[in-house]
Amino acid sequence: MNKVQIQVQLLSITPDCEKLIEEAGRTCYLSFDKTGSNTSFISNAIRRGHLSIIEHACASFRIKGASRAFTHQLVRHRVASFSQQSQRYVDENNFNYTIPPSIEANAQALKLYNSFMEQARDVYTNLRSMNILKEDARFVLPNALESEIVFTANFRELRHLFDLRLKKSAQWEIRMVALQMLQIVKNIAPQVFGDYIIDSENMTAVSENS
Repeated sequence: MNKVQIQVQLLSITPDCEKLIEEAGRTCYLSFDKTGSNTSFISNAIRRGHLSIIEHACASFRIKGASRAFTHQLVRHRVASFSQQSQRYVDENNFNYTIPPSIEANAQALKLYNSFMEQARDVYTNLRSMNILKEDARFVLPNALESEIVFTANFRELRHLFDLRLKKSAQWEIRMVALQMLQIVKNIAPQVFGDYIIDSENMTAVSENS
């Protein structure tokens, strides 16, 4: 098998996240007596640029089926935590790999691409059969290999990720992942993420507050 499907699973999210965010925001103004009375308190704060209050809530996702090329982009989001499948410890003899749409749409390119992936697999397998350690044999593995990663970020960093990675100019794979994450958190925390207008066909989204 070579073609993989990207799956984003919510593992955990701060319980009563919007209640916590409002509690933090009300602390700034000592307006606790108004808690729950204004359903747009958080969205108004975000519109004003008061984003520190949404840092108190966070979400954790398991991302499966995306490539190592994708995870190299994801880990650039520094205000976050990551736990990734290790090529040092996991045997990659039977690896799956991602096929970019532009290559999949070109029969000649696809044939060349698949041939290279199988060659890389053969070299890796042969190195392992020579008792080369996985941590050294992995040097021949392509960026296209499927990987698995757990990603945790606070809501402010998630908004930063969505603002950057859901632009049309962003790479297609990270747009696909970011869009799935946005769809999940938008349903759970609509005051925080409800201002994003999603274009599912083009895998993009833009905040009304941009």
